[in-house]
Amino acid sequence: MYKSFSMELAGRTLTVEVGRVAKQANGAALMHYGDTVVLATATASDKPRDGIDFFPLSVEYEEKLYAVGKIPGGFNKREGKASENSILTSRVIDRPMRPLFPKDYRNDVTLDNIVMSVDQDCSPELTAMIGSAIATSISDIPFDGPCSSTQVGLVDGELVINPTQAQKQASDMALTVASTREKVIMIEAGANEVAEDVMIQAIFKAHEVNQEIIKFIDTIVAECGKTKHEYTSCAVPEELFAAIKEIVTPEEMEVAVFTDEKQIREENIRNITKKLEEAFAEKEEWLAVLSEAIYQYQKKTVRKMILKDHKRPDGRAMNQIRHLAAEIDLLPRVHGSAMFTRGQTQILNICTLAPLSESQRLDGIDDMETSKRYMHHYNFPSFSVGETRPSRGPGRREIGHGALAERALVPVLPSEVEFPYAIRTVSETMESNGSTSQASICSSSMSLMAAGVPIKSAVAGISCGLVTGDTDDDYVVLTDIQGLEDFFGDMDFKVGGTHKGITAIQMDIKIHGLTRPIIEEAIRTTREARLYILDEIMAKAIAEPRKEVGKYAPKIDQISIDPQKIGDVVGKQGKVINKIIEETGVKIDISDDGSVSVCGTDQAMIDRAKQIIKSIVTDIEAGQIFTGKVVRIMNFGAFVELAPNKDGMIHISKLSDKRVAKVEDVVNIGDMVTVKVMEVDKMGRINLSMKPGDLTAKAEEPKEAKEETVTE
Repeated sequence: MYKSFSMELAGRTLTVEVGRVAKQANGAALMHYGDTVVLATATASDKPRDGIDFFPLSVEYEEKLYAVGKIPGGFNKREGKASENSILTSRVIDRPMRPLFPKDYRNDVTLDNIVMSVDQDCSPELTAMIGSAIATSISDIPFDGPCSSTQVGLVDGELVINPTQAQKQASDMALTVASTREKVIMIEAGANEVAEDVMIQAIFKAHEVNQEIIKFIDTIVAECGKTKHEYTSCAVPEELFAAIKEIVTPEEMEVAVFTDEKQIREENIRNITKKLEEAFAEKEEWLAVLSEAIYQYQKKTVRKMILKDHKRPDGRAMNQIRHLAAEIDLLPRVHGSAMFTRGQTQILNICTLAPLSESQRLDGIDDMETSKRYMHHYNFPSFSVGETRPSRGPGRREIGHGALAERALVPVLPSEVEFPYAIRTVSETMESNGSTSQASICSSSMSLMAAGVPIKSAVAGISCGLVTGDTDDDYVVLTDIQGLEDFFGDMDFKVGGTHKGITAIQMDIKIHGLTRPIIEEAIRTTREARLYILDEIMAKAIAEPRKEVGKYAPKIDQISIDPQKIGDVVGKQGKVINKIIEETGVKIDISDDGSVSVCGTDQAMIDRAKQIIKSIVTDIEAGQIFTGKVVRIMNFGAFVELAPNKDGMIHISKLSDKRVAKVEDVVNIGDMVTVKVMEVDKMGRINLSMKPGDLTAKAEEPKEAKEETVTE
């Protein structure tokens, strides 16, 4: 049965249509927010696949370019693999939804969101987040929802709910918060060094709005919701737990996991697993769930040690950071490099500089960002965790980690005018045992400074964890969680920032939300750790950006020309600019406003290219001095190329102060000579002189014969 529901959300109408399309999905909602339209569906398999020992949730966010009136680029003219924005949006939908499914549920579930129409003032990403929650809530799939998401901007110091495109461009913050009825369940943020108290205020303003949306969802579920279906529980039998504890006592398990050496702990668990497999060799039904039982046993042991005994597996205090180290210039030929180590987590970051023409072009549904000049990429090879697997390119996790570090560093980058380079940093994971994304922020910050990128401030990142008990006030916040604490804990709260404030947040949790005291403590804890890393570790490796780029990095000089003369520099079919590039070996980028970037590794050739461009755009007048190439010789004199398509003639009598019998006695074709413009006649012919006396005679040089039309 078709039904439609509407509410006002941040001054725009949100409409949900149920029963109009996609009726064979377990749940479907056709979402309208302004003129943005997203189809959100939730579908589950009838039963689990054989051998599945985890919850197989897939979240898709599909950007259709017809939604913004575009035909896809490329040869096939259809959408290809998911864009980076699609992947990141899928992850943001996944993170609040996943904890709300039953922990013992093993049926395949797919949440699919198809963006069909885009109103740039009404975020399709936000519409999909709410749509996924509605589609799942009204379906027969077991789900402890609903949940809701809200975006917050900060414009002129004021918090703005679900900002429009214009407000996003002016905003100092891009915050997304997801909530259940009582608690915050997900935070994702990028910010221009926003103070911690402002961030907390924004988070809970979004939480309030989420409560209004959840009430709206409740009305939809009341009218359209299906009865949740029964499923086969994959919970471990209690009798198996009891049998395991008779063979491996809690004290033995505590000894097995109580170490900061990941390899030792894994070897201990392998030995325990082997002992239990031998003990239960004749109980096939127990062997099928033994790995899950051992996992649960480890989890209970670690959580009890932390929450009740206040002991961490590696012996650290609750607010203690692992051993830290930082160094730069590990790789001699790259433009910048730095390595940051935190315990068994180690990231080597490499910075590469290039002309702005190397910026990444984006082909998507967002009109705000069509290109980006800073790219951060994160790689996670299998050797970093002591495993073996083939490399198949970056997965969603790698793309997400790279984007998080990129978001943390963008606010401190210099403008294109200050630093006209495209910048790429690559984080190579050398070793991983928790929070590699935050180590990437630290190493990237140092790598940029080592490369001579004049960033406004160093940025550091740190993660904290959480273990909760039976009540809201029974919890422990852990600074700098290692892999085991992340694996068995309830939260991974990542915060990047400077001395001044926060530049990025990403919060993942495995429980049904966080209270305000936990969030406030997490933000305070990460600030204290971040400042320690900035002052005591990173600043001792490199305190500020180098004044110049390295000798192997390209040098870029900028000049400005009259935009009306861009065509003269480019020439017909690019012949002029290509000739300059061929002669000097530089790269030249010209913007519509007349900004010209000249890039090369040889400063002399950069200067030569600039000189040629200046000569092209500067009107030639008597008194000006040029250095040009002799291109033709006649009996009566020599022709010198002052600029492409601009030749002047030196009469034989003007080649020297002495009498010249033959032109070739003084110059030959290809010679570079310095000449002075003596006259530009009525027909535009340029008469030159090489006489030393003429070159040094300043009295004849008109005042306007300067390069004031060209500024560097």
